[in-house]
Amino acid sequence: MRGADIVARVLADAGPDTLFAMSGNQLMPLFDAFVDTGPRLVHVRHEAAAVHMADAFARMTGGPGIALVPAGPGFANALSALYTARQSDSALLLISALAPLAQSGKGAFQEMRQAEIAEPFTKWSATVDSADDLAVMTQRGLALACTGRPGPVHLAIPSDILAAAAPGAGIGDAAPSEDPPEAADMASLADALRATSRPLILAGPVFGQPGGSFDIAAAEGRLGVPIILMESPRGLADPSAGAVSGLVSEADLIVLAGKRADYGIGFGGPFASTAGFVVVDGDRAMLELAETNLGARLQMALACEPRAVLHALMTSFDRPIEAGDWTHRVREAVAYRPGDWREAGDGEEGVHPARIGCAIQPFLDQHPDTVVVCDGGEFGQWVQACLTPRRRIINGPAGAIGGGLPFAIGAKLADPEAPVIAFMGDGTAGFHLAEFETAARCGAPLVAVIGNDARWNAEHQIQLRDYGADRLLGCALTPARYDEAARALGCHGEHVERAAQLDPALKRSLASGRPACINVKLQGCAAPAIQRRGV
Repeated sequence: MRGADIVARVLADAGPDTLFAMSGNQLMPLFDAFVDTGPRLVHVRHEAAAVHMADAFARMTGGPGIALVPAGPGFANALSALYTARQSDSALLLISALAPLAQSGKGAFQEMRQAEIAEPFTKWSATVDSADDLAVMTQRGLALACTGRPGPVHLAIPSDILAAAAPGAGIGDAAPSEDPPEAADMASLADALRATSRPLILAGPVFGQPGGSFDIAAAEGRLGVPIILMESPRGLADPSAGAVSGLVSEADLIVLAGKRADYGIGFGGPFASTAGFVVVDGDRAMLELAETNLGARLQMALACEPRAVLHALMTSFDRPIEAGDWTHRVREAVAYRPGDWREAGDGEEGVHPARIGCAIQPFLDQHPDTVVVCDGGEFGQWVQACLTPRRRIINGPAGAIGGGLPFAIGAKLADPEAPVIAFMGDGTAGFHLAEFETAARCGAPLVAVIGNDARWNAEHQIQLRDYGADRLLGCALTPARYDEAARALGCHGEHVERAAQLDPALKRSLASGRPACINVKLQGCAAPAIQRRGV
């Protein structure tokens, strides 16, 4: 067998049946090997899109997702998407082809130190320098992506190793072990929670993944402790968390379960100086970060997978913690939305973004299996504030934009029976617009709703606020008809200028059986900042 055959067989035995790839000269031995192993190979239009699709596929299935990219500039194109996956705790394996090992250090075509470059974006990044190591390193990468704090793993494989015969490359077992939580640690954590009157659990992105088995509502009821999902780049100001930021200063014990002690919690600043912190994380580097940012307020640090810890707590609790009306107040604050949003009307500029939530939420109520995908930007924040889906994928703590359409394709291919509705601004839609052709070609009938306010609105709002209306520069776009572009790429298209047109446009899009683009003429509103008096 060739090295490529070894990799293909390991992926067929241990990985998913769907792979996302951008072709390139160095990857052709792998493509040829896939003819024999038979995975569904989704060939994309840009390397970053392959990683975004694998990221979403992993979040939908529990991972790992698989992405393959060519050497040099192809690999470099994938890095931003790799960072997004890392920040979102998404379990995926990125395989990049590498310049021939025999030419290493000689100035080979597209030679690059890919493993070293990817290291900050991954849990583990390595170069395979022997065909005998291909099987065990690929297996280890697949397993490592899913254990501890999930995240991306990268293997760079030289093209001559992929193409060369590898008769002695056997299949081994390189799955890393994962220790269960210690009973003594669980007892200490339970005692700490019961000793407080206003405990709060802040859960990291892994708790919100659609493919995960963790039920936050069930855990909250069992423990009697409010749990806030934190997977947004806006941290405590996440619009989907309502007005909860006005309450966190009352918490007297904060458990960071897979949530980094970083900017997302204001480095601890919004909380009372007397409040204690417990950090639960499978990544010891995150425990060190917590010690740096929280100092003496860090009461306990557990090097454990956070979902396993909360499951263990739920098993050990015979009754919920009695925290008065604290949990009710937190839930009420999370659910709060200003009443005047419901009264927002259409204007000359188009549909108010809050009205889109009002129009789409009834569909989500009728179809709870729907996957909602939200890209970044002001429009994405409005959607996250106004919709309450059971399953969602967002751009995550990285705060990157542009992944919405590839995310939606990955989600649809992971669960073909579920409706998938993606929301993105006209700026973010431009990153991967050509992937509408990919969606049409691979049979992924998603619906993409593009909020079109003809500008980069987040930056426009910053300029308007900080510098004034007479100093706006470089943020204007045209009111391009993205629905017509989608039609040209083989998809269904709709154009909406009034909120009342949204529901029928959505129904026609879903009935078309094709990927669809709903281009919505949108009022350019600043992202919502939800505040509530008396919380």
